[in-house]
Amino acid sequence: MAAKFPFGRAAVYLLLVLCALYYLVPLYVMLATSFKSLEQIRSGDLLDLPSSLSGAAWAKAWGSACTGAACEGLAPYFFNSLRMAIPAVLISTLIGSLNGYVLAHWRFRGSEILFTTLMVGCFIPFQVVILPMARLLGIADIANTTTGLVFVHIVYGLAFTTMFFRNYYVTVPEELIKAARIDGAGFFLIYRKIIFPLSLPIFMVCFIWQFTQIWNDFLFGVVFGGSDAQPVTVALNNLVNTSTGVKEYNVDMAAAIIAALPTLALYLVAGKYFVRGLTAGAVKG
Repeated sequence: MAAKFPFGRAAVYLLLVLCALYYLVPLYVMLATSFKSLEQIRSGDLLDLPSSLSGAAWAKAWGSACTGAACEGLAPYFFNSLRMAIPAVLISTLIGSLNGYVLAHWRFRGSEILFTTLMVGCFIPFQVVILPMARLLGIADIANTTTGLVFVHIVYGLAFTTMFFRNYYVTVPEELIKAARIDGAGFFLIYRKIIFPLSLPIFMVCFIWQFTQIWNDFLFGVVFGGSDAQPVTVALNNLVNTSTGVKEYNVDMAAAIIAALPTLALYLVAGKYFVRGLTAGAVKG
């Protein structure tokens, strides 16, 4: 008997290819446009390949494009974002790990209420915290600074990192923790010897989640970032909306790709850990 053609599997693969094309075509347009000359952009088709590869638009987007009154390109703002994102991600993830460890294995009276309260923080819109956060930054004398932005993102991200770690750590057998406590191990020894070595997948989840949220944030950056502390997203907005001179779409596209490269690189390097950590944390809790 002749084998039947797997039409169902073929339909699934066709649907996946169409979805991939749907998401990749805009990226192709951005990338191709960034290498085109202005003349080809005006006279050619949107999907045309560049007639000749030129990195002039990339060089201008990085080093000399105007983002308002300043014409320094994205470079200084790109490094502002790095100085903001790296410490904010590391600190919020570490604190979230300790919080999740406590809420999963060192429960106390009211711990479930505290966890529920923290979860409410995951659903509070950014706009709600702007005024109280601005007041707090002013009192601490860190308004309009990179340090202030780091503090804002740590505070806002703790609810998410605590939730991720708590849901992951409840999958660690309680008997393992109890046995360590009977043997005399304390809070930090158990964390260091048992919990932390098991935490690579969920750490990668939080790293990717927090870095993406912080790097792509615009609202906090434009509100709390001073002229010397604005992140790359604010600079990109200013560059695209600058109305002086000829509109250079190739420079705009190059700038947008430069701003997106760190998050794209992070997903390519650690994306498998993101999925693994989410599925492991979804088993129970």
